[in-house]
Amino acid sequence: MNYANMVSGTFLARPNRFIAHVDIAGQTETVHVKNTGRCKELLVPGTRVWCQEASSPARKTRFDLITVEKGGRLINMDSQAPNAAAKEWLLSGGFGEIEALRAETVHGDSRFDFSFFRDGKLWFLEVKGVTLEENARKAIADGLDVAIVYPAEGTSVLPDGAAIVRGCAHEENARKFIDFLLSPDVQQLLGAELSRRSVRTDTASDALPELTVLPYDLRRADERRQELFDAWQALCGEVEA
Repeated sequence: MNYANMVSGTFLARPNRFIAHVDIAGQTETVHVKNTGRCKELLVPGTRVWCQEASSPARKTRFDLITVEKGGRLINMDSQAPNAAAKEWLLSGGFGEIEALRAETVHGDSRFDFSFFRDGKLWFLEVKGVTLEENARKAIADGLDVAIVYPAEGTSVLPDGAAIVRGCAHEENARKFIDFLLSPDVQQLLGAELSRRSVRTDTASDALPELTVLPYDLRRADERRQELFDAWQALCGEVEA
């Protein structure tokens, strides 16, 4: 998908979750933010942003804030973009020949992003931007028609941790158990049966493609723990810390 009428600017402030102040061509503009999440890690004063000029002169705000530049990359903040991209993909034949495409379809007590007919069968589609590889691979194993798209620039990989409490009883047995968890047989089982990635390099599963792994700063994440919980809560609802 492509955006028209885009202009660059400098982010200044965000008075509330709906609007932001952006310097565009030397003029401070009040722009609509198309994402109600806090996004504090993105919307930092002085950051370069890209805004779309609205086509309707009746709007209260002239621009929509669409994209933020961070770390040399453009990050799309438009929360409507995934559904728009999915619709474009469906209409272009990405999922084969479909008919009667509808958005926001109610079925029983559920609401789906899209519904359509394919080969005479009614389909429902939910669009999600991010999910865990493990859950997606289990869904595929269960027979769901799911495809996994890996970010070309890379992704983070966070294995589960195991630790021994200092001064615990039976420390020797605890060390043996961790050795067991890290053994080739168990690590191979993780990939073959549970769709998990091994922490070993000698037990890679053929079913799991190689990834470009991006560094993830666990210490910094821990220091920003409450901030990250707050951001997640703003996007997804209540979180138990």
